[in-house]
Amino acid sequence: MITEGKVEVIINGKIAELVFFHPNSNSLPEQMLKSIKHEILNLEKNEEVLVVILKSIGEKAFCAGASFDELASIDNFENGTEFFSGFANIINAIRKSSKIYIARIHSKAVGGGVGLAATCDYAIAHTSASVKLSELAVGIGPFVVGPAVQRKIGLSAYSAMSLDVEWYSADWALQKGLYHRVYNSLDELDKGIDSLATKLSESNPAALKELKKVFWAGTEHWDDLLAKRAEISGSLVLSEFTKDFIKKFKKN
Repeated sequence: MITEGKVEVIINGKIAELVFFHPNSNSLPEQMLKSIKHEILNLEKNEEVLVVILKSIGEKAFCAGASFDELASIDNFENGTEFFSGFANIINAIRKSSKIYIARIHSKAVGGGVGLAATCDYAIAHTSASVKLSELAVGIGPFVVGPAVQRKIGLSAYSAMSLDVEWYSADWALQKGLYHRVYNSLDELDKGIDSLATKLSESNPAALKELKKVFWAGTEHWDDLLAKRAEISGSLVLSEFTKDFIKKFKKN
């Protein structure tokens, strides 16, 4: 089990920061996925908090997605399904939460990182925050994060990202609706997030909760949907294609 990295919550009145870090470009091993979900559920119990800022720290990627070290260690369907369920559980936890989630995307987002950005209710990014769905190149496909990404950018753009595994710029993400604002400096980025979070924290809590329901209307079946998607990924991660790709990747 990969134990490096950390997840913490910082609460300042009605605004909370959910912060994660992993030295491997903020990739997410299973234990960190569980910790993030745990903190989301804990925050839901805090009636005072209205807004949660999801952010990572460090100078590298916002989130590099699944941990390749952990992917390499998966040797059976059950473990594979459990690992990918970690991403599904985070998506569903944010979806069901009454809090408004703002994503702070300070740099590149890959795979599951794109899924996190898409799942948050509002995403504010730096101009360097390009995005990539890299799963097909690995031999898996973006099955678990797919519903969240498609919901934000539409089927056509999601298909393009899934099949043409290349980097898409922050401006492209802004045009497609994955991002809602893009800033040229981290200072501007943080000021924009602070301004929005403050405004939201001063809003009517009942109105925010009702808006959250409206945002996620039509996703009531996602518990079952994402569980099935995790099973697909859990099966494909065992393929020779994927195992060979990960071995080559780790050697480079």
